[in-house]
Amino acid sequence: MKAFVAGATGETGRRIVKELVQRGISVSALVRDREKAAQVLPPGVNLVVGDVLQPDSLRAAMGDSTVLISATGAAPSFDPTGPYKVDYEGTKNLVDAAKANGLEHFIMVSSLCTSQLFHPLNLFWLILVWKKRAEEYLQNSGLTYTIVRPGGLKNEDNSDAIVMAKADSLFDGSIPRTKVAQVCVESLFQPAARNKIVEIIAKPDATAQPFEALFANVA
Repeated sequence: MKAFVAGATGETGRRIVKELVQRGISVSALVRDREKAAQVLPPGVNLVVGDVLQPDSLRAAMGDSTVLISATGAAPSFDPTGPYKVDYEGTKNLVDAAKANGLEHFIMVSSLCTSQLFHPLNLFWLILVWKKRAEEYLQNSGLTYTIVRPGGLKNEDNSDAIVMAKADSLFDGSIPRTKVAQVCVESLFQPAARNKIVEIIAKPDATAQPFEALFANVA
């Protein structure tokens, strides 16, 4: 298995890369700034300079990768086209390149509540609308996929148990980014994770379950 990670230098992406490296999986990270990436990513990661908004470069950047994890997301800004360009067009470009390269599995980090048009996050240039459109594009691509919809993201890890549910079941809650990374990487190994949308939060009063059970319990 060779993993290609988009959004690798983001707060969630760098944790995904770390989790992959800890499991001994070869990683190529798509980065825009090689020097910055070298400072935040583990040694031994293949740094590939590129941009999800430049589709012509993506197939070559993926090389011989066999799986892809996308943790891209529009950075907060005053550009109203940001979420459209990054969350939708960028993901669309990744999906097209992954399909052309014959990748085996595409993992997409999305968000809770993408189906809720009147969610407050859509005040920020329709960010959830474009994430939902990107999800649908991936689902219709013919690629094997897992869409991971986390709740509010926390930088600090904790001992709370992961709660996993089917699409449009969870509407609030939070989860450490480290646990999101674990779910993304684990989904590569769990047959029950394939072609599913999973929503995840972490709760202190939840009963911890193995990943095999968590994925299997999602219809």
